[in-house]
Amino acid sequence: MVARPGSDDVTLIDELGAWLSDPAHWTGPDGMVTRMLEHVALSGFCIILAIAIALPIGLWIGHTGRGAAFAIRASNIGQALPTLGVIGIVWPLTANIEPYGFDLIPSVIALTALAIPPIVTNTFAGLRQVDPEAIEAGRGMGMRELQLVRLIEVPLALPSILAGLRISAVQVVATATLAAVLGAGGLGRLIIDGIAQQDDAQLFMGAVLVASLSILTELGFAGLQRIAVSPGLRGQTSALRESAADA
Repeated sequence: MVARPGSDDVTLIDELGAWLSDPAHWTGPDGMVTRMLEHVALSGFCIILAIAIALPIGLWIGHTGRGAAFAIRASNIGQALPTLGVIGIVWPLTANIEPYGFDLIPSVIALTALAIPPIVTNTFAGLRQVDPEAIEAGRGMGMRELQLVRLIEVPLALPSILAGLRISAVQVVATATLAAVLGAGGLGRLIIDGIAQQDDAQLFMGAVLVASLSILTELGFAGLQRIAVSPGLRGQTSALRESAADA
């Protein structure tokens, strides 16, 4: 490792070793464990909120086809909005709301808005790709619309739905660092404090932890997708379709 100029030959590795050896950087209100938990809690809450909003919309337009053009256009516009810009727009409107109007609400709204479009579009696309014959067979069995969605369309569209969830989750985890700009905590706090204090070790660790958490999120949802397209699950959905067709 090349020494940093004017640092008496102290390298980044030396700084990392010294920074990591300090117990205060691991525990306490500003420690890595606390910042990691804050980041996971904020990201998880925003993802759950986005699922609660976007999944019913995607299922409805995917099943009925109504309002699909408007919903997809709105989702694309929402995806094009910069998260930091959304935070800047929402912040003045919520700054006086206690107790979280200044630091938390703008970040939650911005991150939720970021997570909604992939869930809507992938859920819609997955349901529209379901074999119409399977749906008609289900209707022939006397299934109601909600039963068709739950028993036929969702199982067959599950890989596409999970792909949307994966994209949203990774984007939220990676972008949640911006929440620290307003003091909402999370791993972004390590990056911001590292820049402000010219602490390269803290900056580096913040970046590494955010990247690691994003990769773990990607791998976790990729594993769920593999399970969704596993031979066992495909066999169950095929059996469902065959029983519907026989009826």
